[in-house]
Amino acid sequence: MDRIGFIGAGRLARALAWHCHARGLHVTAVASRTPASAQQLAARLPGCAVLDSAQAVSDRCSLVFITTPDAAIEPTAAAIRWRAGVRVVHCSGATEVAALGAAQAAGALTGGFHPMQTFADPEAALEHLPGCTVTIEAEAPLDAELSALATRLGCRINHLPPGARPLYHAAAGYASQFINALLHDAVRMWQSWGATEDDALHALLPLLHGTLASIAGSGIAAGMPGPVSRGDTRSVAGHVAALRSFDPATLPLYAELCQRTITLALQQGRIDSPCASHLHRLLAAPLP
Repeated sequence: MDRIGFIGAGRLARALAWHCHARGLHVTAVASRTPASAQQLAARLPGCAVLDSAQAVSDRCSLVFITTPDAAIEPTAAAIRWRAGVRVVHCSGATEVAALGAAQAAGALTGGFHPMQTFADPEAALEHLPGCTVTIEAEAPLDAELSALATRLGCRINHLPPGARPLYHAAAGYASQFINALLHDAVRMWQSWGATEDDALHALLPLLHGTLASIAGSGIAAGMPGPVSRGDTRSVAGHVAALRSFDPATLPLYAELCQRTITLALQQGRIDSPCASHLHRLLAAPLP
């Protein structure tokens, strides 16, 4: 895999290409519908050519990453005349590898290579790519080649069977975009007494980091903080009353999340059954 190319030059492509270069890999070419994005990707990669078409990238490279938006993966692959033996890989978490069927039919080896990382900020993603998990779906010999690539990039490896991508991608959402929704509600609560979003995030993000560190060290159940984990029914009752006054629409989600933490606390032996029953009654009250 001495000639790596990218078709699509968005945030994921930039972070992955730059990291490949940092690990001594040769990113040879890039093409994008947005020339400025391709230029931005190539600017940090000596010897990387900005080409005028996806076909030109496929002709020049031995490993081609299709890093377009998900809906464009299949038509992009179908529009290219592939050489037998070229490696063609997409980086989508949700899209099936079958979207590369046109390349496979032409004799290319196809697969999925999905870094489990957020790419809203390519510079931050570049910093956090080492140590993240890359999910690989491919047949031999490409499976072994992509595994070696992930290892060289300093990443852990998750092998995914065909058909599992929708559930896999949904699981990733629980640990990524749903955090944004939860923090959005938390920030709104802070704004109720005049704090700004910046004030709230400066307070909440260290709390989030501390929780993640606790989970990393102790596991999900043992590392769980909060009033449910210590059987503090008075605090939960206070939360329910405060949320009802603040915005009743927040209560069903709060109650559902607390109900699930009750199960974890019971499993860990941190609360007993009578306490769990009391908490369930408190949380049932706000629901319609």
